[in-house]
Amino acid sequence: MKESTSKEKILKKVRNALIDKSNNPYPNIDFESSVYKDITESLDVTFVQEFLKVSGDFIFCENEDELINNLNILISEKKWSNIFCLEHKIKNILTKAQIQFSSDKKDFYTTDVGITLCEYLIARLGSIMVSSKQISGRKLMIYPSVHIVIAYTSQIVPDLKDALIKIKGKYDKLPSAISVITGPSKTAEIENTLVKGGYGPKKLYLFLIDDYLQ
Repeated sequence: MKESTSKEKILKKVRNALIDKSNNPYPNIDFESSVYKDITESLDVTFVQEFLKVSGDFIFCENEDELINNLNILISEKKWSNIFCLEHKIKNILTKAQIQFSSDKKDFYTTDVGITLCEYLIARLGSIMVSSKQISGRKLMIYPSVHIVIAYTSQIVPDLKDALIKIKGKYDKLPSAISVITGPSKTAEIENTLVKGGYGPKKLYLFLIDDYLQ
């Protein structure tokens, strides 16, 4: 009975509020303009600056030949051996680079490095948008301790809304999952201590190819 009475009191207040409408005390608020400052740098410079702020590792490549060279150097320096990828374009690049990798599902849970493409790069946030429509699926973005993303300057957009508009136009049906990656995985939920890699990759590398030069 008390629950019913309390509910009725709340509904009565709602009804009264709808009947006795008060005037908007802030009639001149602009709800249309962006809350963000204008981006003054070029999109690629803005993206890189913000990406580095969130602890991403960035490697610029003028073309795919330079990508191959830089990938070989990084993999050699880090002594990575268990590399996994599923996307055909990346597999062709790795084969050309003579880099050993696997795309066999039985090797997935022993992999150290996952290499994927992405949907878009969001300049203002320094973030990487990925989706379940990519051949890499969902798990390859979060399971390996190292995530390498290969992207192109033509994929950089100013804001999150621009990326959402583009991904909506790219597919007939929106992907079942759209994720925005902002730096390596980290959390402070474990004993209030900042832990990297608690729920995903400890390291995030982005190889950005300037396809505007090509």
